[in-house]
Amino acid sequence: MNTNFEKENSRKSDNGKNILIIVLIILVIISGIKLYYDAVDRNKKTEEILLLSEDNNEINKRLDSITYQLDLRIQEIEKLGGDVAALEEIREQLIAERNSDKKRSAQEIEALNRQINSYTAVLNEKDQEIIKLREVNQQLFAENQDLKSSQAEIEEKVVQLNLQKEELEEKVSIAARLKAENIVIAAVNSRGREREDGFRNRQIDRLKITFNLADNKVAQKGPRDIYVQIIAPNNQPIFDIARGSGTFMIDGREEFYTTHQDILFDNSRQSLTYFYEKGSNYTSGKYEVRIYADNYQIGTGSFEVK
Repeated sequence: MNTNFEKENSRKSDNGKNILIIVLIILVIISGIKLYYDAVDRNKKTEEILLLSEDNNEINKRLDSITYQLDLRIQEIEKLGGDVAALEEIREQLIAERNSDKKRSAQEIEALNRQINSYTAVLNEKDQEIIKLREVNQQLFAENQDLKSSQAEIEEKVVQLNLQKEELEEKVSIAARLKAENIVIAAVNSRGREREDGFRNRQIDRLKITFNLADNKVAQKGPRDIYVQIIAPNNQPIFDIARGSGTFMIDGREEFYTTHQDILFDNSRQSLTYFYEKGSNYTSGKYEVRIYADNYQIGTGSFEVK
């Protein structure tokens, strides 16, 4: 009986070992299957991450491209004088999206692609607008050129008229200038005797200068200052403030005059007489007498002192 009991216990022990081995084998199989599926899942997730990264890079390229295209349209429309407010708003949105550091999901990438596609349609609309703006600008340019041509012709005519007016005014101004004629220069001695040529100092107590103003119907009647300037042989004017000499302006410079008169010009060929007493001897040589009115010379004469 003991032998049978021992055999029975031995058989039970072997069965327990077998069951344990089977359980261990099952656990190993289950663990291997789990490791396999975990590896497959990890590979799948890695592939998805790589695909999303590629999709993000691609969508960024599309964002750069559509932004560049928008910039081109904005520059062209601005140059043509069109409204770019809507395009600038879209561009700001795209730049903000492009500068975002977030990793977009597949759904976000898909939505962004649809948005970019809609912007492509906007670009096509703006291309048509650019064509119309160019046509309008070409028409305006042509009209402006016509206006410029007309304006240039008008300005040219105005210039010609002004030149003709200036020439006429100059001619009238020249014609209106007074002229001294019949100029006579005489030496008057202390007894009142006059000599008109070849003076000597002993014969000159006073100089007498006479002339008349020529007929001039163009010259305006009214008051005039008539200056007489006697130029010595050394080319310097003779003057003496104490004897009525002074200064006047001629050609923008100040000059000394020898004597002068204030008259009322009435175009009557009026005759003028000037006396000048030098008070000292004249240097031998040739003297020039210059007559001025209205800032220009109206006559000249000469005499010689021996």
